[in-house]
Amino acid sequence: MARARASRGFTLIELLVALAVLAMMAAMSWSGIDSMLRTHSQTQQRSEELMALEAGLGQWAADLDGMVQLAQLPALDWDGRVLRLIRRSSAWAGDGLLVAAWSRRATGGAEGRWLRWQSPPLRTRGELDLAWQKAAQWAQNPGDEERKREVSIVALTGWQIFYFRSDAWTNPLSSGDSNTDPAPASNVSASTTATGTMTVALAPGAGNVAAVPDGVRLVLTLPGEHPLGGVLTRDWVRPNLGGGK
Repeated sequence: MARARASRGFTLIELLVALAVLAMMAAMSWSGIDSMLRTHSQTQQRSEELMALEAGLGQWAADLDGMVQLAQLPALDWDGRVLRLIRRSSAWAGDGLLVAAWSRRATGGAEGRWLRWQSPPLRTRGELDLAWQKAAQWAQNPGDEERKREVSIVALTGWQIFYFRSDAWTNPLSSGDSNTDPAPASNVSASTTATGTMTVALAPGAGNVAAVPDGVRLVLTLPGEHPLGGVLTRDWVRPNLGGGK
């Protein structure tokens, strides 16, 4: 009788208990793996968001550093919606000029995207004027063609621009900030030949245009889910600024 009991094996209840324990262990293991996968995904997403923001701020500084001012055209313009500027297309003046624009477009609710738009290289005054107008149109009511030349940087709840003039940060849209200055943003000027081709030369320019500020302050409000959620301020100083400011 004792030998018969020993060879009887497991009862159904014992098997069910064992299966239940194995199921609980499997569930706990999967929960841990799923948590690790989610953490990895969130870390990667945050890393990508930080790199995108860093790249955007680097491009922002490069655009401002490359500004040039031409006769009767502002090098920099902010209308409350879009910041437009004229800059070199590369280190060589012979490659032409670019119009670059920065704006924020709402995508629903309070959040939007920080965007950059850039024209193709411009070699005539007519192309430059047209690109300047297209930059404003892109910020207000972009069409498919304008959207093709835009780059989305990061999610943005809001943004502000300030100019540094007369030892103070001021609102560019205020009436007291509309001074004019015959001096160019840099020592680059442009002229148009009889064939309509715009040539850029390293020589002083002239023209009754808005003065290029000594500095530009960028204030970004990032959404709370961003790794740097909150207010981020970045200041730019004009490279050829003298007087130790």
